[in-house]
Amino acid sequence: MRKILQGARVVDPQVGLDAVADIYVRDGRIVAIVVDVDGPANAEGSDAAGASDAADAVGVVGEWAEVERVDLRGKVVLPGLFDMHVHFREPGQEHKEDILTGSRAAARGGFTGVATMANTTPVVDNGKLIERQIERGEEVGLVDIFPIGAVTKGLEGKELAEMGEMAEAGAVAFSDDGHGIQHGGLMRLALDYAKVWDRPIITHSQDDAVVGSGVVNEGVVSTRLGLAGWPAQGEVVQILRDVELVRLTGGRMHVAHISTAPGVEVVREAKAAGLDVTAEATPHHLFLTEDDITTEYETYLKVNPPLRAHADAEALAQAVVDGTIDVIATDHAPHAAHEKDLEFENAPFGMIGLETSLPAVFTGLVQPGRIGWDRVVELMVARPREILRLAPQKIEAGAEANLCVFDPEGTTPVDREHLASKSANSGFWGRVLHGEVWGTMLRGEFTYREGAVAK
Repeated sequence: MRKILQGARVVDPQVGLDAVADIYVRDGRIVAIVVDVDGPANAEGSDAAGASDAADAVGVVGEWAEVERVDLRGKVVLPGLFDMHVHFREPGQEHKEDILTGSRAAARGGFTGVATMANTTPVVDNGKLIERQIERGEEVGLVDIFPIGAVTKGLEGKELAEMGEMAEAGAVAFSDDGHGIQHGGLMRLALDYAKVWDRPIITHSQDDAVVGSGVVNEGVVSTRLGLAGWPAQGEVVQILRDVELVRLTGGRMHVAHISTAPGVEVVREAKAAGLDVTAEATPHHLFLTEDDITTEYETYLKVNPPLRAHADAEALAQAVVDGTIDVIATDHAPHAAHEKDLEFENAPFGMIGLETSLPAVFTGLVQPGRIGWDRVVELMVARPREILRLAPQKIEAGAEANLCVFDPEGTTPVDREHLASKSANSGFWGRVLHGEVWGTMLRGEFTYREGAVAK
């Protein structure tokens, strides 16, 4: 059905757009964007009472006589968000999440595209499993799925997987996420081979010999809680090694879920040297710290890499502001309740994040004035797609109508009622974040709208 999305503030720095406007949608695509010259979103002029004038402007008066008009005054419309780091657990771990429930969580969070990690059972380390991930995403139809293939067979870190076969099947990157590649020679080969298909290696930067049995950040909190510490050097040592391998090979490396101030400095220096090194930060590493873990030993706060000190979180935030960090990605990692309901040392690492990502960024960075909506689009739409060599998602005439509608005046309570994921292991559990995703549109149809997912 034809739709006119009326009166929202529409933001897309990729096309120089930040204005109150009406968006005309037909056959899954944006037909026209008619800017309201009267100004702010709550002005009467943004009410498409002037829809006939707007229709005249796009030359489709007759065609738009019967149309669904969606009043979005006071809302912000962005291009559909893209998360380049999620775990949907299918195949083999569907008790945690599956592609249907993961897609529902993505739609709930404003995402129209995601890249899925390979640590399923069996591991996605061949072309057939890449193809099946894409097929399942199409069957569900709530979000576009772009699989990431394993670097090594079975994630064992011993032998390269069939990278060429996976690239031909549609893999957009390669990663052994959850496992740092310990063998430097193997990492060098991976960077070399990935160049052939212009794919990045997404690194889980963890030197096992340094990290040992660590489960929380090494420091005051690990001592207070009596838990094994995971030092910052366990991340930094491997980033340093891999930056030098990028220098050697000319390959492309993307640092997943960077968590430490020294790690950020290594990435900053690599960029200054002209190396093809990019990095992402998660909302939980930006807005939660080790101090949030109390003597209640909240296992939903157990993540890998661990929550760090306040100084690290501030360094990440500053790196987001200045462009050192390219992407905000969730590392959405669902686990069943019985798996997290174990002693801290034995519970699995990971937390979910798709539904809370944009409200957390709004609460922690946009509202305080540290970044604007244009930077949000860069971090959560444009750069991840660019790094993965995907077609840009823009708000312009002719583009697919893939959109995220955000209500800055709303709230996002983090509880079971407001989560679409099969799992509930959120680090923001019990909090109320500012703003809420009002709706998500994929190719002209709402996959999520005002509290309800389409399927």
